[in-house]
Amino acid sequence: MKKVYYLFIFFFLCITLFALYRLTFLKGAYYQDVYDNKTNVYVESLSTPRGRILDIHGNVLVDNVGVKTIVYRKLNDISVEKEMEVAYRLANLLSFPEQASVLELKKFWMVKYSDEAKRLLTSEEYRLYEERKLNSQDLYLLKLDRITEEVLSIFSEEDQKAAYVYALMNKGYYYDAKVIKKAVMEEEYASVLEEKLMGVTNEMYFERDYPYGSTLRGLFGKIGSIPKEEESDYLRRGYASNDIVGISYLEKEYDTFLRGEKDTYKINQDGTLTQVKEGKRGNDLVLSIDIAMQLGIEEIVKEQIKKGKTLPNTEYYNGSYVLIGDTKTGAMKAIVGLKMVGEDVFVSTESDVVNSSFTVGSVVKGASMAMAYQNGLVDVGKKIKDACVKLYLVPQKCSYKSLGYVDDITALKTSSNYYQFLLAIRLAGYEYSYNMKMNVTEREFSIYRNAFAQFGLGVETGIDLPKEVTGIQGTKIAPDLLLNFAIGQYDTYTPLQLLQYINTIANKGNRMRLSLVDHIVDKEGVVLLKKEPEVLSTYALDSSYFDRIQTGFYQVVNLGTGYGYTDVAFRPAGKTGTSETYFDSNQDGTGDVLTITNTYAMYAPYDDAKYSMVVISPNVNHYEGKTDYFAYINRYISRAVSDYVFTNY
Repeated sequence: MKKVYYLFIFFFLCITLFALYRLTFLKGAYYQDVYDNKTNVYVESLSTPRGRILDIHGNVLVDNVGVKTIVYRKLNDISVEKEMEVAYRLANLLSFPEQASVLELKKFWMVKYSDEAKRLLTSEEYRLYEERKLNSQDLYLLKLDRITEEVLSIFSEEDQKAAYVYALMNKGYYYDAKVIKKAVMEEEYASVLEEKLMGVTNEMYFERDYPYGSTLRGLFGKIGSIPKEEESDYLRRGYASNDIVGISYLEKEYDTFLRGEKDTYKINQDGTLTQVKEGKRGNDLVLSIDIAMQLGIEEIVKEQIKKGKTLPNTEYYNGSYVLIGDTKTGAMKAIVGLKMVGEDVFVSTESDVVNSSFTVGSVVKGASMAMAYQNGLVDVGKKIKDACVKLYLVPQKCSYKSLGYVDDITALKTSSNYYQFLLAIRLAGYEYSYNMKMNVTEREFSIYRNAFAQFGLGVETGIDLPKEVTGIQGTKIAPDLLLNFAIGQYDTYTPLQLLQYINTIANKGNRMRLSLVDHIVDKEGVVLLKKEPEVLSTYALDSSYFDRIQTGFYQVVNLGTGYGYTDVAFRPAGKTGTSETYFDSNQDGTGDVLTITNTYAMYAPYDDAKYSMVVISPNVNHYEGKTDYFAYINRYISRAVSDYVFTNY
């Protein structure tokens, strides 16, 4: 029996020793990690470097700059007294240009003199609180209201500084990292570091740096705190409530790639932090933009705007837009928007190409012709004499001058409005006669709009930017408005849509998605994402009809209304447009001056397109000038820019 007893003890000891061995040596690290995770508290750094934004050749367009920053994080077990002590010590170590507000001083006084603050209320008010006729917020507001200027006069300059710091320490959510001071002096940074104050860290806060100034800033977008209305969505996606995120344009569109990973710190028992994990910079966006081309075009446009402003009847003209794209892929090469706001003073307005639309005029007639070919409305090659259209109770509508005999190709070359009017009338089921009555319905407008949409007009281009506008769609249905639609005088379109439209003409109906980002790389240069060309839709039209539209566009620039806009040596094809718009001259919200907007869309070479270009100049002229002079600003810009691009690139 004794032997069995000893065997049992021996067996039990073996099991115990093995369990200890397993716990200590085999699983020790695992259980230590579990223990650490249960008992230790970890926090993340305030920010981390975002990915850079580069041009197609690797030139840095958006970078990061580290700003020395003092940060405070409220620890769960910190007392009010200890927190006030930290506030006073920081107030002595740092200088602040700002001062505490009266409200902040009152709140600080209530914390510092909590017993005296209680005596600001009457016993009756406490009784009402007990009876739940007043709540704690009511009592708090009563106390604040009763703290007079005389009460606050006891505060020294040191107290006032501490009150300001204390307000910063308690701003926002309880668990958020609080920025006490950015861009601190080296001496301040070192002195705070030496103090090892509870919950206080010295960190680098990373801000965006723009080596090329305002160029393309509007499209890069901004970074900032998560918007309140989007907070729940960000939290679901793993963001922290105090994260800095992209809030517009490219920064927002590609935030998941750009954001990076923060440093991780363990909170020590004395309230100081120890880094346990190093963060990682975000990934880089490589754009299709060529910054050299961009800057060259900007200088040309500035010079032409300044020259244009010296011409008669240009008092309402102040800027233009120029877009250059890769015709075959939809990649953007340059996006210029400039407005002159003073003598030789310009602001960048590139974001207008995404969020502003214009009445663009006859430049859209390629899409009108495609619709007419598709619906069997065109007598191909048949010549008719250009004239005017007179509908019942509607003033007559004409081309800008008598153009003689035109067919489908020469109607594009000479920009015949009359030819387009006849096609619109046929679409409605009529043949034109003088002073005719005509009924139209939503059907005719829908046929036009559906055709235009397949060229990118009136719909999203798919460019990699958030909240792309699609223009303004007219809502009235009338015969004369259908005729206006056919010549680009009804709905409005964005500059981006015009670029996609001219690309689609060049590609014989293949509508390519526009794009700004070429590829995305990590900090080692490994490609994480490559944007491949994407066909969004293909216009169902026989290639022979596209040949006729392209021939018409070729004749526009080489022999017709677009002659002089681009050197014929580059073998260009394109279309001009002129539209009328009411300009709000007194900024009262209502257009009061009828002005002219000029547009131009082209591609070259005609038979193997390399680049496309769109130029829009709003309000270049008006009808109330002292002379009839017309400033051909859009043509001057188009000629200078196309010379530059097709000669150098």
